[in-house]
Amino acid sequence: MTSLRPTSEADFWQRAIQLAGYGLGWASPNPAVGAVLVRNGQVIGEGWHRRRGELHAEREALADAKRRGNDPSGATIYVTLEPCAHTGSQPPCAEGLIEAGVAEVVIGAEDPTEKTSGLGPAMLEQAGVTVRWAEGPPADAALALIQDFRKRAITGKPLVTLKMAMSLDGKVATRTGDSKWISGEESRGLVHRWRAEMDAVAVGSGTVLADDPRLTARDVDGDPVRQPARVIFDSRLVTTPEAALFEDVGEAPVLIIAGPEPDLEAVRKLEAAGAEVIPVGGYGEEARFEIAMKVLGEREIGSVLLEGGATLAGTAVSAGEVDRTEIFIAPLILGGGRSATEGAGPEFMEDATRVPSLQVSRVGQDVLMSSTIRTW
Repeated sequence: MTSLRPTSEADFWQRAIQLAGYGLGWASPNPAVGAVLVRNGQVIGEGWHRRRGELHAEREALADAKRRGNDPSGATIYVTLEPCAHTGSQPPCAEGLIEAGVAEVVIGAEDPTEKTSGLGPAMLEQAGVTVRWAEGPPADAALALIQDFRKRAITGKPLVTLKMAMSLDGKVATRTGDSKWISGEESRGLVHRWRAEMDAVAVGSGTVLADDPRLTARDVDGDPVRQPARVIFDSRLVTTPEAALFEDVGEAPVLIIAGPEPDLEAVRKLEAAGAEVIPVGGYGEEARFEIAMKVLGEREIGSVLLEGGATLAGTAVSAGEVDRTEIFIAPLILGGGRSATEGAGPEFMEDATRVPSLQVSRVGQDVLMSSTIRTW
């Protein structure tokens, strides 16, 4: 890695956030964390949590300093998440920082888990290490990095991002169901990158029947490319073993969310093709969706990219389970066709799902509207 020579704390934080981003997806179910070790205004070591079971960001930064021939004693470390104080697959990071003689630890975000929250900073302070917490944009950026980790830790359910691509008049397909392609090539490339960063991609059985998608991450930088689990909401088990999903089931698992009493012969065939069929009960589609999210959380799935179709999207919104949205608006008008969401929806405008935060950007010829509905 090339040593940077930033001149302010903002630069250190920018680098720590960038490093943490390298671990998105790969670190799951652990959080994505980055760390920058600084002495006398110069970076002497840096690291990120690369994968579950490997060194945490703080210890990776200490190891990097050693590789460079730098002594971390008396240094300051900027770390996007509070250091742990417990032993898991790795020893406590707080203990490692104390042993290395680090003088100051500046933390971006707190860890909400009972086994960690507050314990690392307390251990550091008891050892005479100065502990500070980031404020403003660095704190916001550090918190945004671990929304999936925080939601699963707090609720037991994954963070749900609803992704849609629609025409200027709000349609996601023609009247015959044709939806390839509404968005442009650049937008589709961005979606593939998101898939590689998510634990799961979810669609309804109607999308599988209409489009026969693979739902894998393709043409993404990295070797190997991390693949998400594919989750199919299919209460009647109409998905067939001949679907394209099963061509690479060994690389990217297929989970099928079935009704409470699925047809056993259909289950047998799908399981023989490599799928895991998960019966889910509950009164009504919204209740079933919420229960399904809890089931996915139990399987250590911390993030879900919900890609369609309209019925599933409407159900997720009505159930109050959507945390973020990524909506592409393409420069075309269908003059008819299928709407982005379906379902009963609210009776009154005051009951609509409100979006408190919205960002608008250009992706090729498309407009991308990114929203955060809730922050964990």
